[in-house]
Amino acid sequence: MAQLDKFAPLLGRILIALLFIPAGISKLTGFAGTVGYIKSVGLPLPEVGAVIAIVVEVLVAAAVLVGFKARYAALILALFTIGAAIGFHNFWAMEEAKVMINRIQFFKNLAISGGLLFIVAYGAGPFSLDSRSKAD
Repeated sequence: MAQLDKFAPLLGRILIALLFIPAGISKLTGFAGTVGYIKSVGLPLPEVGAVIAIVVEVLVAAAVLVGFKARYAALILALFTIGAAIGFHNFWAMEEAKVMINRIQFFKNLAISGGLLFIVAYGAGPFSLDSRSKAD
Protein backbone atom coordinates (compact mmCIF):
# COMPACT_ATOMS: atom_id res chain seq x y z
CA MET A 1 0.00 0.00 0.00
CA ALA A 2 2.92 2.36 0.60
CA GLN A 3 3.81 2.27 -3.10
CA LEU A 4 0.22 3.07 -4.01
CA ASP A 5 0.26 6.02 -1.60
CA LYS A 6 3.37 7.33 -3.35
CA PHE A 7 2.36 6.87 -6.97
CA ALA A 8 -1.46 7.17 -7.00
CA PRO A 9 -1.50 10.97 -6.50
CA LEU A 10 0.96 11.41 -9.38
CA LEU A 11 -1.08 9.13 -11.64
CA GLY A 12 -4.26 10.96 -10.63
CA ARG A 13 -2.72 14.34 -11.48
CA ILE A 14 -1.54 13.02 -14.85
CA LEU A 15 -5.00 11.67 -15.69
CA ILE A 16 -6.67 14.93 -14.71
CA ALA A 17 -4.18 16.91 -16.79
CA LEU A 18 -4.88 14.62 -19.77
CA LEU A 19 -8.46 15.83 -19.68
CA PHE A 20 -7.83 19.55 -19.31
CA ILE A 21 -4.61 20.44 -21.12
CA PRO A 22 -5.48 19.03 -24.57
CA ALA A 23 -8.95 20.59 -24.28
CA GLY A 24 -7.39 23.98 -23.52
CA ILE A 25 -4.92 23.71 -26.41
CA SER A 26 -7.78 22.79 -28.72
CA LYS A 27 -9.70 25.86 -27.53
CA LEU A 28 -6.63 28.00 -28.24
CA THR A 29 -6.07 26.62 -31.73
CA GLY A 30 -9.78 26.78 -32.50
CA PHE A 31 -10.46 30.06 -30.74
CA ALA A 32 -13.21 31.25 -33.09
CA GLY A 33 -15.06 27.96 -32.75
CA THR A 34 -14.73 28.11 -28.98
CA VAL A 35 -16.16 31.62 -28.91
CA GLY A 36 -18.97 30.51 -31.20
CA TYR A 37 -19.83 27.59 -28.94
CA ILE A 38 -19.89 29.82 -25.86
CA LYS A 39 -22.16 32.25 -27.74
CA SER A 40 -24.45 29.38 -28.77
CA VAL A 41 -25.29 28.58 -25.14
CA GLY A 42 -25.99 32.24 -24.39
CA LEU A 43 -23.20 32.94 -21.93
CA PRO A 44 -22.05 36.55 -21.70
CA LEU A 45 -18.65 37.82 -22.92
CA PRO A 46 -17.76 34.73 -24.95
CA GLU A 47 -14.28 35.99 -25.91
CA VAL A 48 -13.41 36.60 -22.27
CA GLY A 49 -14.88 33.25 -21.32
CA ALA A 50 -12.77 31.51 -23.98
CA VAL A 51 -9.58 33.16 -22.70
CA ILE A 52 -10.44 32.19 -19.12
CA ALA A 53 -11.13 28.61 -20.20
CA ILE A 54 -7.80 28.41 -22.03
CA VAL A 55 -5.84 29.80 -19.09
CA VAL A 56 -7.55 27.48 -16.62
CA GLU A 57 -7.38 24.39 -18.80
CA VAL A 58 -3.76 24.87 -19.83
CA LEU A 59 -1.93 26.80 -17.11
CA VAL A 60 -3.91 25.86 -14.02
CA ALA A 61 -4.10 22.21 -15.11
CA ALA A 62 -0.33 22.27 -15.73
CA ALA A 63 0.11 23.45 -12.14
CA VAL A 64 -1.93 20.46 -10.97
CA LEU A 65 0.11 18.18 -13.23
CA VAL A 66 3.44 19.18 -11.71
CA GLY A 67 1.98 19.69 -8.25
CA PHE A 68 2.73 23.41 -7.98
CA LYS A 69 0.35 25.17 -5.58
CA ALA A 70 -1.78 22.15 -6.35
CA ARG A 71 -4.41 22.75 -3.69
CA TYR A 72 -5.21 26.20 -5.09
CA ALA A 73 -4.98 25.02 -8.69
CA ALA A 74 -7.28 22.06 -7.99
CA LEU A 75 -9.81 24.35 -6.32
CA ILE A 76 -9.80 26.65 -9.34
CA LEU A 77 -10.24 23.65 -11.67
CA ALA A 78 -13.05 22.24 -9.51
CA LEU A 79 -14.95 25.54 -9.52
CA PHE A 80 -14.35 25.96 -13.26
CA THR A 81 -15.62 22.43 -13.93
CA ILE A 82 -18.76 22.96 -11.83
CA GLY A 83 -19.34 26.22 -13.73
CA ALA A 84 -18.94 24.39 -17.03
CA ALA A 85 -21.43 21.77 -15.89
CA ILE A 86 -24.01 24.41 -15.06
CA GLY A 87 -23.32 26.62 -18.09
CA PHE A 88 -23.01 23.97 -20.79
CA HIS A 89 -24.76 20.85 -19.53
CA ASN A 90 -27.94 22.26 -17.95
CA PHE A 91 -29.94 19.18 -18.96
CA TRP A 92 -32.95 20.33 -16.93
CA ALA A 93 -33.52 23.14 -19.45
CA MET A 94 -32.93 21.19 -22.69
CA GLU A 95 -35.19 19.45 -25.15
CA GLU A 96 -35.63 15.74 -24.55
CA ALA A 97 -33.22 14.68 -27.31
CA LYS A 98 -30.30 16.37 -25.53
CA VAL A 99 -31.16 15.49 -21.94
CA MET A 100 -29.44 12.11 -21.56
CA ILE A 101 -25.99 13.05 -22.92
CA ASN A 102 -25.97 16.35 -21.05
CA ARG A 103 -27.06 14.69 -17.81
CA ILE A 104 -24.10 12.32 -18.19
CA GLN A 105 -21.74 15.23 -18.93
CA PHE A 106 -23.12 17.23 -16.00
CA PHE A 107 -22.54 14.45 -13.49
CA LYS A 108 -19.16 13.58 -15.05
CA ASN A 109 -18.11 17.16 -14.40
CA LEU A 110 -19.30 16.91 -10.82
CA ALA A 111 -17.33 13.68 -10.38
CA ILE A 112 -14.19 15.30 -11.79
CA SER A 113 -14.70 18.17 -9.36
CA GLY A 114 -14.98 15.64 -6.56
CA GLY A 115 -11.62 14.15 -7.51
CA LEU A 116 -10.09 17.61 -7.64
CA LEU A 117 -11.39 18.30 -4.15
CA PHE A 118 -9.28 15.37 -2.93
CA ILE A 119 -6.23 17.30 -4.11
CA VAL A 120 -7.56 20.38 -2.32
CA ALA A 121 -7.95 18.37 0.88
CA TYR A 122 -4.85 16.15 0.78
CA GLY A 123 -2.38 17.91 -1.49
CA ALA A 124 -0.48 16.78 -4.55
CA GLY A 125 1.38 13.88 -3.00
CA PRO A 126 5.07 13.05 -2.70
CA PHE A 127 6.05 13.42 -6.37
CA SER A 128 5.19 17.11 -6.72
CA LEU A 129 6.80 20.51 -6.59
CA ASP A 130 4.73 21.25 -3.50
CA SER A 131 6.28 18.33 -1.60
CA ARG A 132 9.77 19.46 -2.60
CA SER A 133 9.19 22.93 -1.20
CA LYS A 134 7.15 21.71 1.77
CA ALA A 135 4.45 24.21 0.71
CA ASP A 136 1.88 21.45 0.27
